[in-house]
Amino acid sequence: MKGNDRRIRRTPLVLLALFLLLWLVGINLGEPGRVLEQAKSICLACIGIG
Repeated sequence: MKGNDRRIRRTPLVLLALFLLLWLVGINLGEPGRVLEQAKSICLACIGIG
């Protein structure tokens, strides 16, 4: 059972590291700017301006 406890504790750390890696890749590719641009377009389309 002791080996199983160690695996459970390692999983959140691996997932956190994966999240941070993907987050940094997204920032380096300019994703926040694209998301904001699309959000602005959708918002303007909803109110009938864009």
